[in-house]
Amino acid sequence: METRKYPALILNKQKLYENTKQMVEWCEASGIQVAGVVKGFDAIKEGCEAEARGGVKMMASSRVEHLEYIKKMGLHDIDGVDMPTLLIRMPMMCEIEDTIDFADYSLNSEIVTLDALNLAAERKGKVHNVILMTDLGDLREGWINTDELVAAAVHVEHDLGNLHLAGIGTNLGCVGSVIPNKDKMEELVHNAELVESAIGRKLEIISGGATSSLAPLFDGVMPDRVNMLRIGEAIPQGCNASACIETGIKELEQLHGDAFILAAQIVELNVKPTYPIGEIGTDAFGRKKEYIDRGNRLRAILAVGLADYGDTCDIIPQLEGATIWGASSDHTILDIEDVPAQIRDNLKVGDIVNFELRYGAMLHLAHNDKTVHQVHIERI
Repeated sequence: METRKYPALILNKQKLYENTKQMVEWCEASGIQVAGVVKGFDAIKEGCEAEARGGVKMMASSRVEHLEYIKKMGLHDIDGVDMPTLLIRMPMMCEIEDTIDFADYSLNSEIVTLDALNLAAERKGKVHNVILMTDLGDLREGWINTDELVAAAVHVEHDLGNLHLAGIGTNLGCVGSVIPNKDKMEELVHNAELVESAIGRKLEIISGGATSSLAPLFDGVMPDRVNMLRIGEAIPQGCNASACIETGIKELEQLHGDAFILAAQIVELNVKPTYPIGEIGTDAFGRKKEYIDRGNRLRAILAVGLADYGDTCDIIPQLEGATIWGASSDHTILDIEDVPAQIRDNLKVGDIVNFELRYGAMLHLAHNDKTVHQVHIERI
């Protein structure tokens, strides 16, 4: 019998599959293929399998080692075809060879990188697919000058025989917080058409961004020519995705918010004041916090902390009535005074409290094998 150690990250494979399947159906209804971004859960094998079974057309990550793992896993799509892989962070010079080996597609924004990819692909007797990024104002990657974008496209098309210009793409809402609205999507299509005019053929892919770009899709204003989205957060997070909570994409409320959960163990139960006793300075992270005196209340200390999940704003207790009072690197303190009495009165040291996760917490936990003891799989 399996003995679980805590804290633990738990994947419900069925819920992840159902979220993926619904997302794919929504996107495909508008002619958009989904590249499932798996870096948020560290490309856990069972998570990749659930998304493949749910119908994503590519597996994508910013980490080339994830793509290597997927290739070695022998992952197939629902039609039994080898799953294409997409590197969504521009290749570093130190990983050019690995990019050619393990990524079928890569996003690019530098001529020097494209030249290096072409040379590596030539040495290996391969043709590598590239998507050129256009910066529409979010100020992350991509050519912000359209003349330079077009020149790069012509260079790939005519001078780099071991690269195939598959398309162009953009990223919005990740760094500069620019909203991916109708105007931005039309600008993306316009830039694609400038490239097509210059190279004399249609592009196969116009990639409209990530989870935040679901907004124009659900608003019904996504241009027909945008035919790929790179979706990470919305699939595993569902109704807890920032795109649902902060930008009001109501459709995401239909998805499971607990495909991944954090399970943590209680190490202390005690009644204590809610206002610290003594002169107040900064906490262990140098932050000056404000406290509200609510008298003495029952608290549960859990053996998990900021070193594990990053930010208390990104974890949501599933214990009814519980709120997070505070956290240090290794401890999370819950106020459980308002938990229903029939549950609260039966809690004891050693019991487990589960948390739904937002993207940041899932990302920290999945990549944090030093402090998260195990990843448990609730199988289909």
